[in-house]
Amino acid sequence: MAKTNQINMTEGRLFGKILRFVMPLILTNILQVFYNAADMIIVSLSDEPDAVGAIGVSAPMINLFINIFIGFSVGANVVAARHIGANDRDRVSKAVHTSILVSLIFGTAGGIVGIVFQSPILSAMGSSGKLLELSSKYVVIYFMGTPFLSLTNYTVAILRAEGNTKTPLFVMSAAGILNVLLNLFFVLILDMSADGVALATVLSNVASAAVLLIYLSRDKGPCRFCLKKIRIDKNSLKSIVCIGLPAGIQGALFSVSNMIIQSSIIKVNNMITPSGLDYQPVVKGNAAAGNIESFSYTATNSVYQASVSFTGQNVGAGKYKRIGAVMRNCYMITFLIAQISAGIILIFRNPLLSLYGVSAGEAGSGEAIAYSAAITRMLYMFPLYFLLAFMEVGSGVLRGMGKSFTSTAVSLIGSCLLRIVWIYTVFAAHPTLGAVYISYPISWGLTAIIHFICCTYVRKKLLREGTKQKAITDTD
Repeated sequence: MAKTNQINMTEGRLFGKILRFVMPLILTNILQVFYNAADMIIVSLSDEPDAVGAIGVSAPMINLFINIFIGFSVGANVVAARHIGANDRDRVSKAVHTSILVSLIFGTAGGIVGIVFQSPILSAMGSSGKLLELSSKYVVIYFMGTPFLSLTNYTVAILRAEGNTKTPLFVMSAAGILNVLLNLFFVLILDMSADGVALATVLSNVASAAVLLIYLSRDKGPCRFCLKKIRIDKNSLKSIVCIGLPAGIQGALFSVSNMIIQSSIIKVNNMITPSGLDYQPVVKGNAAAGNIESFSYTATNSVYQASVSFTGQNVGAGKYKRIGAVMRNCYMITFLIAQISAGIILIFRNPLLSLYGVSAGEAGSGEAIAYSAAITRMLYMFPLYFLLAFMEVGSGVLRGMGKSFTSTAVSLIGSCLLRIVWIYTVFAAHPTLGAVYISYPISWGLTAIIHFICCTYVRKKLLREGTKQKAITDTD
């Protein structure tokens, strides 16, 4: 690996280095979201009016499974980053090869379980008729590619652990272009709909996984992949599981809460949609707005990933004082990114929604209902979007300090559990979209505050332990 692709996270000023780390990551993630958005945009050109809604309905169910092995990739990132910070090449190599093998195992298992249980889960969420048929096809094909999606996430996590965010940018950009071209081919030429964009996603994930693995096999540093070395190292696996399992559980349970919220949105749709429509407009509007929102989310999530890597390396190097600087810089950067991106989306909301086939129509029409649902979601979410960004950074710093279980517990109670309770109490009494969406900023703010308190406590504890250890060493 060329030195220019790596960032020294343990020395020097942090603001510029975090930006250098984050900007390629933002571009990578935004391009990835753009290509995912192309799924909805292109499928809206098909003859299936429920195709956009089918992809939107499928997302929480898909995330229920894939967030588990994506969570373990966070563990791979932290473990590799710590060993890199400690300059322990042998342990870095063991962590890398363990991570790659684990990614294939988890990806395959997740795909099988997802295919087996997709129909009852989608039905339990309220999908029925054509919407259920389309979403089921989409999910089955999507899960056939989860081993490659998992492998892609783990190799990207390894590269980011050593400070390389440029290579994932180039590879994921190329894979995304392939995804768009395949979308156009399957939908416009072969006349497919949701199943066509799912197949395009699978093929692009196969391509990205292959290229990233080849690149990693040519790495000149300790993260180099060698097929002969691939095996599970017990110590590496234990560390990855200890950090990654809570992240995976958190992601899965967040998906459960989002599934409950999705079922509530379908409930609102059934309450306010006039009979005779050949699609579900509230579901479509929510799906379109949610997909647009993912652009802002993935930008802020890039700072979360930076906070994990920077904190992890400095913990590995024993430089606990720098963790406070990591926190301050990440909070500052993520605030700016969250509010600027949210503001841009609000300003251009109408042309953006029109790309998904959502625009204002005559009062009482399906178009008007879909548009109203999308605008309602945006107006409740975006003004306070920085709270989500703060919540993400706090979670990332805790994970980087090895307190993954703490991060998970706080996130689950402050966000997941609160939203579920909210749906069964406040929403049950006032079944409106506003009652659903307001739960998000409330849960973000509460969780962000608790994360910050926990980060401050853990960092001070590390400083005290580090001071004691130094005193003992000096005495010896």
